[in-house]
Amino acid sequence: IFKWGLGGPIGTGRMWWSWILLEDAIEAILFLLEREDCAGAFNIVSPNPVRNREFAHTLGRVLRRPAIFPVPAMFLRALFGEMAREVLLASARVFPERLKEAGFQWRFSDLREALRHAVGGASG
Repeated sequence: IFKWGLGGPIGTGRMWWSWILLEDAIEAILFLLEREDCAGAFNIVSPNPVRNREFAHTLGRVLRRPAIFPVPAMFLRALFGEMAREVLLASARVFPERLKEAGFQWRFSDLREALRHAVGGASG
């Protein structure tokens, strides 16, 4: 949708999104598996959560496409029911404090750079 220039924020776009690039998620899991001193729950997310609106606009800039077409929450609820509220419209501002304290280093903690990498080096 974003590549076609039809993307935009979901609902109001005010919900927090915690994100992580796949490569960093894999590296974090391997990092934790190799550490005997790391046990229990860890949040495997970027240290920089963003609001959905910022995510959409950043993706649009990276793809050099507009990101001005919001997806109405009512449409998502009609289409996906309860799953829309729980997955697409929920807000979660999660921080990886234990992962950071353990010494993990992210390759992509900046959303723009992560998206540029994810879409194959597009510039924007």
